[in-house]
Amino acid sequence: MLQYPYRGMVRSLILTSVLALAHTGSGLAQERTLAALRPAGETAGLPDSPGSTLIKLPSVPMNAMAEPVAETMPAAHFAAAPPVVVVVPMNEAPRPHRFWDRENSILFVTAGAFATADFFTTRANLANGGKELNPITRVFASSTPMLATNFALETAGVMGMSYVFHKTGHHKLERITSFVNIGGSAGAVGYSLAHR
Repeated sequence: MLQYPYRGMVRSLILTSVLALAHTGSGLAQERTLAALRPAGETAGLPDSPGSTLIKLPSVPMNAMAEPVAETMPAAHFAAAPPVVVVVPMNEAPRPHRFWDRENSILFVTAGAFATADFFTTRANLANGGKELNPITRVFASSTPMLATNFALETAGVMGMSYVFHKTGHHKLERITSFVNIGGSAGAVGYSLAHR
């Protein structure tokens, strides 16, 4: 039996390669399937599954990693390593939902309730000689119906902006719009109550 001086290193290199291939076996199988379906000469594309991306790493021949062994072993014992494919999961996008789902309904009702509370506290302060601080609302503060129209349009505007964000796929902004409006109205109600 022939004795090779680097037999232990070669054995551990082979074992590491086998473990790496076993770990990425599903990615390799997917890449081979895609390669079989791809016309000749076409470059590799992304996988069909929506949550992952393939990154193809260059293959390194075994004899490039074991140069000292090449002097003592025939070149026939070394074969080119197969390419390594790493599957990197991507962040999942928020799943689409109906516009009038439970969360939006609660947010819109809350926004409407705070707008109503803001209307009543603003009207009470204006009736007692107070001054409207919001320059936009000040235009509508001359009469009660115009003030009510201001707060109704504010709530409708929040719902309209949320709908635009929903239709364009910006679901986080869709929810944040209502939260910002609720926070602003709650602050206005608190300020009005504190300065009666």
